Amino acid sequence: MEIYEFTAGPEQADQRLDRAVSEAVGALTRSAAQKLIEEGAVIRNGKTVKKCERLRSGDRISVSVPDPVELQAEPQDIPVEILYEDPDLLVVNKPRGMVVHPAPGHPDGTLVNALLFHCRGRLSSVNGVVRPGIVHRIDKDTSGLLMVAKTDFAHNALAEQIRLHTFRREYRGITVGHLPQRTGRVNAPIGRSAADRKKQAVGGLNAREAITDYEVLEQLRGYDLVRFMLYTGRTHQIRVHCRHLGHPLLGDPVYGTGGSRFCPEGQCLHAALLGFVHPRTGEEMTFESPLPDYFNEALRKIRAISI
Repeated sequence: MEIYEFTAGPEQADQRLDRAVSEAVGALTRSAAQKLIEEGAVIRNGKTVKKCERLRSGDRISVSVPDPVELQAEPQDIPVEILYEDPDLLVVNKPRGMVVHPAPGHPDGTLVNALLFHCRGRLSSVNGVVRPGIVHRIDKDTSGLLMVAKTDFAHNALAEQIRLHTFRREYRGITVGHLPQRTGRVNAPIGRSAADRKKQAVGGLNAREAITDYEVLEQLRGYDLVRFMLYTGRTHQIRVHCRHLGHPLLGDPVYGTGGSRFCPEGQCLHAALLGFVHPRTGEEMTFESPLPDYFNEALRKIRAISI
């Protein structure tokens, strides 16, 4: 259980309590806030309250949010492209639009559901029953390579390589506008946005080290084709760093302006390379994924206006 406490400021005077609780907790809907109030989990100045009550400046609010209950992900016969597999791990080429693991709004049809079917449940248990085998993740609308651990031994060893920055991850992306240099490094810590708990931001709450190297592969009219190399792996790291540079990823609905005629269904970002040392054999392994159709189509359209 997590406890959230806040004191209402003058700007919150006369605000509905359920709205204030929703905003204070962040990833909590108004209806979920109302349910907590009805259950007596919200205390104002030491007393329980009703959801329709309004705040007064100086009110002291305490919200008790119960821990989420993990639901068992179920195996589903969903096609998935596997580039490599052995008893310890596998490398998947995830299509754009596929969610990695079950979450609110996406209870099934995810990569985890597909992997549970393919691997007959033999995935690492390190990340629990909702995210079995998931060593690192990529966003729903980001395509490309993903490492999956089938044993706890492999999972822990690969996670340690990520921690030590010896796990190679390269991406290809298209930025709106030209980056400040042809090659560069963004060293800007990332944490949860104070303005919107569903977003990440440079210098956000509890910000942690975040480093992205980049190289412009091709300058186009109003856009750059870029190779990104991750040194760390924060949530939405490349997308947030591109926004920080003033040149968000093409099509990014959260950190940019959303879909365009070039890339209408989400950010143009592809996980193109994974490199790691096999945890059991010690062999250095590298996997590459060519640019998918949606990415090549965006490039084709942009190059056509650059002629």
